[in-house]
Amino acid sequence: MSATRGFGVDIGGSGIKGCVVDFEAGVLDGERLRVPTPQPSTPDAVADVVAEIVDKFSWDGPVGVTLPCVMKRGVALSAANVDKAWIGTDAAALFADRLDRPKEDVVVLNDADAAGLAEMRFGAGAGRDGVVVLLTFGTGIGSAVFLDGKLVPNTEFGHLEVDGHDAEKRAAASVKEDKELSWEQWAARVNRYLQVLEGLVWPDLIIAGGGVSKKAHKWLPLLDVRTPIVPASLKNDAGIVGAAAAAASGLRP
Repeated sequence: MSATRGFGVDIGGSGIKGCVVDFEAGVLDGERLRVPTPQPSTPDAVADVVAEIVDKFSWDGPVGVTLPCVMKRGVALSAANVDKAWIGTDAAALFADRLDRPKEDVVVLNDADAAGLAEMRFGAGAGRDGVVVLLTFGTGIGSAVFLDGKLVPNTEFGHLEVDGHDAEKRAAASVKEDKELSWEQWAARVNRYLQVLEGLVWPDLIIAGGGVSKKAHKWLPLLDVRTPIVPASLKNDAGIVGAAAAAASGLRP
């Protein structure tokens, strides 16, 4: 990656965040801009917000964008916490059109994959080989898997079946809030989920991300799993940083 700065936009179910990224430090270069996700979160409505954010920074270089979707060659093949109209949408072409730049200057990738790229380059996974799994605990559970530092894109380990249930419906951070679970009660659910994941993938390291990683000291010590598990370093900025890095390097899952 020869560029020293890039731009990333992280699209979530409740907010769309963007900022310039300093690749030498691996952090946001200034204050990020957050705009509420339009409801309904249709492709056209979201693309307008992405253009608004990029324009506010007067950024004219490549742009990386995350979506909570399975992404292949710029096309969304699923939609989690965004409008189902995204399914089948050529997101890369849509954003390139709105941003008035060549399609090759826009990279769109899964949000958890973007967060993982950031953690592997600048954060908790830097310099680690073997199998590393990043899990984002939020509205659902996102996953990113790396083998010797290389991304295996579009894993959906948040949807593993655990004791007859979709994992994220039992162990996402949103479930803790909705059911008013204590840290101990929620950690027991996360622990069971991780045990199932360990039996399938046998990771060498698990990185716990998402907003709940800010309070890692309250729940990580309660887990009893064989894999070393550490909190994400970049927390909620990871998606922006990873998206910008992907665009700067031309990565296209």
